[in-house]
Amino acid sequence: MKINYLITSFALSTTLLVSCSGKKEVNNTKTETVAQEEFEYEADRFADIQVLRYQVKGFEELSLQQKQLAYYLSEAALCGRDIIFDQKNKYNLALRHTIDAIYTTYTGDKNSEAWKNFETYAKQVWYSHGNHHHYSQDKILPLFSVSDFNDMLNKSKKEDLPLEGKTIEEFSKQLEPVIFDEKFETKLVNLSKGIDNVKMSFNNFYEGVTQKEVENFYAPMIKNGGENAVSFGLNSKVTKENGKAVEKVWKQCGMYDAAITKIVYWLEKAVTVAENPAQKSALELLVKYYKTGDLKTWDDYNIAWVKDTASRLDVVNGFIEVYGDAIGKKGSFESCVSMKDMEASKVIATIASEAQWFEDNSPIAKEHKKEKVNGISAKVITVIQESGDAAPSTPIGINLPNSNWIREIHGSKSVSLGNIVESYNVVGAKSPSLKEFAFDDEIIERAKKHGALSGMLHTDMHEVIGHASGKINKGIGTPDVTLKNYGNCLEEARADLVGLYYIMDQKLVDIGVMPSIEVGKAQYDNYILNGLILQLTRIKAGDNLEEAHMRNRQLVAKWAYEKGKKDNVIEFVKKDGKTFVKVNDYQKLRVLFGELLKEIQKIKSEGDFKAGQALVEGYGVIVDKELHKEVLERFAKLNVAPYKGFIQPKLVPVMEGEKIVDVKIEYPKSFAEQMIEYGKKYSLLPLKN
Repeated sequence: MKINYLITSFALSTTLLVSCSGKKEVNNTKTETVAQEEFEYEADRFADIQVLRYQVKGFEELSLQQKQLAYYLSEAALCGRDIIFDQKNKYNLALRHTIDAIYTTYTGDKNSEAWKNFETYAKQVWYSHGNHHHYSQDKILPLFSVSDFNDMLNKSKKEDLPLEGKTIEEFSKQLEPVIFDEKFETKLVNLSKGIDNVKMSFNNFYEGVTQKEVENFYAPMIKNGGENAVSFGLNSKVTKENGKAVEKVWKQCGMYDAAITKIVYWLEKAVTVAENPAQKSALELLVKYYKTGDLKTWDDYNIAWVKDTASRLDVVNGFIEVYGDAIGKKGSFESCVSMKDMEASKVIATIASEAQWFEDNSPIAKEHKKEKVNGISAKVITVIQESGDAAPSTPIGINLPNSNWIREIHGSKSVSLGNIVESYNVVGAKSPSLKEFAFDDEIIERAKKHGALSGMLHTDMHEVIGHASGKINKGIGTPDVTLKNYGNCLEEARADLVGLYYIMDQKLVDIGVMPSIEVGKAQYDNYILNGLILQLTRIKAGDNLEEAHMRNRQLVAKWAYEKGKKDNVIEFVKKDGKTFVKVNDYQKLRVLFGELLKEIQKIKSEGDFKAGQALVEGYGVIVDKELHKEVLERFAKLNVAPYKGFIQPKLVPVMEGEKIVDVKIEYPKSFAEQMIEYGKKYSLLPLKN
């Protein structure tokens, strides 16, 4: 489970901004890099996206063995790039190869409006791993025309285009609906009620099957699996053969073989330089899982991974998060290679050490509480490399594994992505959004003073004590079965509410992780403003909310607003013709958050689909159209991109013969150049899988 970055989170406290310093590194490649002392966080801007960069501070202090481990794990991460493109849509690989070929070989006018529009579209597709928006899930439509596209094809190197025996004219006709037809495969993930969510979502997890057929396919497996069942369906595509539903498992010698074989190659090299026996054992199990596709081995790996708390370096690698599947079964490929930030981890570790106290004092019903919270480890990490579903758009917090029974028996790992947050803070400090949308100077000053800390603490509690809290009643089954397309939203709301409830608790002051309750007030200001107003900048006029995290935030904020109306806990205010929102009673709002947490935990614990559906549809989906229009108009004047993502650092081994004697970090400056380089180096899958 992960928490996404909120572009509207006002993390402005300069106390958390780390100065940029360090040695200039020798560049032995053609990649344009920049020295750390003049580090530029901002790299590119296109459409509704701003691309940033992050620093890997402290990497040079690692031992050679640790640097080699980081390099091997990073290569394993990047070898999964083709997989995420193909998972998102069956046409994406052909589309990306076409874009790469045009971008690198087109001989026409590169000063024309058509070419500029093509460059924007290319970056959008690279960023989103396909032609559906990474967040809204809507189809991305280009601003260049069909005739412009045909001209580009004809003026590009034919040998580099993925024609597969077709003429350029035939190939163009095949891609035209994929690129230009707004009614063709319009939604990547469709969570709407009353529809077949499988058939109406155009990812590549299913083909030729209905939602009912998928549910019937997995039902006997889940029933026979018992309380500790594996995550059936996590690593496979469901299609039909001879009229029956079948799985195509993602494994070596199975679907995605070519990419997985390279992932295994690099993971096996990582095994040879593991920091300790626990890490080595976990990596060996991950290799075994990729070779066999056995989900029992995946569980064994996760248990071993959770137990490895001593290693400085760590990795997330696999088919993990299920947000890309409307019915929450299929895991998207992702990887995050990191090292522990020893000093920054002290705060999050303090929270983790009090996990049982938080569980015992939670407002949820006693029967839904864990009697014993097991094995929560927590740390702040410095990200070294991200790929797949974690890049370019990254989370800021991660809590894994997702399997409920493993979490209950063996525990979980919670991490906050420290250097990612730092980049957001540096760039966010320049944003005019706070001045435009905050109701008064008191809110602004509180955000400036406490915004960074409040955001960090909420993220930490969301991951550490949020996702790790509560229990599911025996015999209920997993949330993807019981809560279906509402499961992800309700789980994120539950974790958010745990953080919101406790960020106004004196306990956090007493254990020394925040100076005063004013920090909690800053987070309440931010969360309510974001949930009711600011996140609307991320969707088009006329749309309702689809993405699970967005639904979750509106659900929480709108429910609290509606339930607190009698006491005027939250208030919409008109000032100078503009709409603002303000919290009038922070303590009563905390009580409301506790009541909603209790209700959502009950829904999850008891597997109450109808109650979950009513809550999400009633509060989390429908957008106030007039307010939305106003917010979009105000936001457009600020010239701020509502989404931010990252160029990845480049790990470069220094060789003496065939021996690695050091590994250097480089910071590429161009997003497009990195995408082209990735396309050349990590294009491992055939166009048809």
